[in-house]
Amino acid sequence: MSEQGNQFSRRSFIAQTAMASAGAALAMEAVAGAANSPPQQAQTGLPKGKLGNLEVSRLILGGNLLEHFTHSRDLKYVYRLAGHYNTETKVIETLKLAESLGINTMSGSINPTATNALRKYRTKHGGKIQWIICPYADLEPGLAKFNEEVERLMDWGCDAVYIWGVRADGLAGSDKGIGLLGKAVEAVKAHGVPCGIGGHVTNVVVQCEKHKIPNDFYIKTFHHHDYPSAKLNYDSLWCDKPEELMEIMQGVQKPWIAFKTMAAGAIPPESAFPYCFNGGADFVLAGMFDFDIAQDVTIAKDAIAKAKRKRPWHG
Repeated sequence: MSEQGNQFSRRSFIAQTAMASAGAALAMEAVAGAANSPPQQAQTGLPKGKLGNLEVSRLILGGNLLEHFTHSRDLKYVYRLAGHYNTETKVIETLKLAESLGINTMSGSINPTATNALRKYRTKHGGKIQWIICPYADLEPGLAKFNEEVERLMDWGCDAVYIWGVRADGLAGSDKGIGLLGKAVEAVKAHGVPCGIGGHVTNVVVQCEKHKIPNDFYIKTFHHHDYPSAKLNYDSLWCDKPEELMEIMQGVQKPWIAFKTMAAGAIPPESAFPYCFNGGADFVLAGMFDFDIAQDVTIAKDAIAKAKRKRPWHG
């Protein structure tokens, strides 16, 4: 190639590179601008239901991944990987994306990793996504620490509260424990917001129904066992008797949010969501990275539209 040709090639390369760099910079500015603006009205038609007086999309954004709790079995590096990926900026972007696609509610714990981002999303980015948050405090007889955390959530603008499943699991086995659950529910509802009860064991639902606890909804684990690591039972199984749970929930008139529906990533949403909606769940709580959300909304809409269930829809 001639020297003139080489010069032309170099000039062309430099010009094209500069144009590409400028285009990339403009694209980055556009993304940043979108993250700082309030979400547009979603046109997805994602169905909604009621938890008390709160209207909630039937697909709810789960908080585990946003809080970096990945339940990654013995792959310990995954916790750190989730932490490096889901920075506060990325959490805010994820909340905005979920809301723009029709998910109007997020549920998680009082963990500051997510709640700080939630508060900033609402106050500085125009976000409207609703919160259903569980306090971590012990339910001691006076409920002092629990009430303190609930007050903090109310100050932050939390829309609903539920009793952490780990707490409810331990309390459901005794009359004293059930009594504390009832008092905690009443303490939350005194603030004028709906209150649910979480659980990993079916006995939570059985005992709360038996003692007529006035909770507005349940957040109960629900998934099938058709995945390899279900047999390990090593941070890999959260609903030990799903068929039994289906039967019990037939007689429960309160809305049911199913969680751990994908067994912490072991079950694809194409299998998990239809199983839950067909099995009687009224809402699905799903942990999602930002790149999962659009597909999961589509799958949820299809699963709801095609659901064949014995249990009537509640909420």
